[in-house]
Amino acid sequence: MKMIIHPYNLELEHTFTITHESRTKQDGIIVELQDEGFSGFGEASATTYYGLTMDGMIEKLESIRSIIESATIETPESFWEEMSKHLEGHPFELCALDIAAHDLYGQKKGLPTYKVWGLEAENLPKSNYTIGRDSIEVMVDKMKQKPWPLYKIKLGTDHDLEIIRELRKHTDAIFRIDANTAWTAEETIKNAPVLKELGVEFLEQPLKTDDWEGLKKAREESVLPIIADESCQVESDVDKCHGYFHGVNIKLVKCGGLTPARRMIKRAKELGMKVMVGCMTESSVGISAIAHLLPMLDYVDMDGALLLKEDVAEGVIVKPDGVVFADRNGIGGRLKK
Repeated sequence: MKMIIHPYNLELEHTFTITHESRTKQDGIIVELQDEGFSGFGEASATTYYGLTMDGMIEKLESIRSIIESATIETPESFWEEMSKHLEGHPFELCALDIAAHDLYGQKKGLPTYKVWGLEAENLPKSNYTIGRDSIEVMVDKMKQKPWPLYKIKLGTDHDLEIIRELRKHTDAIFRIDANTAWTAEETIKNAPVLKELGVEFLEQPLKTDDWEGLKKAREESVLPIIADESCQVESDVDKCHGYFHGVNIKLVKCGGLTPARRMIKRAKELGMKVMVGCMTESSVGISAIAHLLPMLDYVDMDGALLLKEDVAEGVIVKPDGVVFADRNGIGGRLKK
């Protein structure tokens, strides 16, 4: 097996601002695993918030190149177990390898990945489109440029309710609010009834990750469901979030790929929690991987490639009324020629 690392630096359609940062470009890597005439593609985006750089990810993967290239993929899950021994504490790099392994495996089997798992592409949740923090005028303009039935609105300002009241004047779409840890329990409980009246479906990670007392209070008293994001990164976090959130938002790069994500989904459902999978700002390779989890999900946020000025890859197409799977086996995402 041969590994090829494709680094990228992609320009965003708009400056993307959340509580933690603002950016106009996105670094990342697409990992290609070649074997028996097939190429499997996986992805990991860099993020300064989690201390991840493109160069750092490349350096880590290069340090175990011989181990990767001498490995066999009897199943993607067995490959993940082997790679995780060498990538402990490096879930982003592990994610890229895991997605590429699923892609390669599915191609060899002659099946799209969701069918390898025994799933059917039926009754799939629709993705929201994200509106990053900006002036109200710019946020309204972004909505007008991208008419969509579901919007995720990034908040965390001193005038959050004013923003939602104004945005509501311009669309009948369902809103999902992501405060990115900027609120207190009291703010969450106070804001929730107003936001519910304004057509908000749920609140994503309103409180800081270590405010467990506040999170429990907010879960018990908020009239809107609360979904964990920053509080749910790895598999063990699902159980930690039980009783503090109504659901969890799983990110492939944070947990280490599709293999652990599927286990997290299963566990969350066993605990009676809602399940969402979210994205980073990724190309169509990473977004295509998320698509195969759709039959297992309640909600999905897979608009990452839509936020790019130009995508380096192709794969699943995310539309307002749903997704269109690529006519290829495996994950279906690949670099553009």
